[in-house]
Amino acid sequence: MHHRISLISEIPEDLHKSLTDFLETHPGWDQDRVFSAAISLFLLQNGKRDQATSRIYLDTLFDMAA
Repeated sequence: MHHRISLISEIPEDLHKSLTDFLETHPGWDQDRVFSAAISLFLLQNGKRDQATSRIYLDTLFDMAA
């Protein structure tokens, strides 16, 4: 089971617009899912190669998160 925490983050307005456009055309995705996929992929690409990070990325990407 994943324990969840809440984050507050400021992002550039143009990035928010792109995110909003994406979410409007991809109903299976929401902001939380996008952020989880993005953060876990960033960590994997930058040396955080543990099983938990990989599992979260794949679960999020393929919509298998519990």
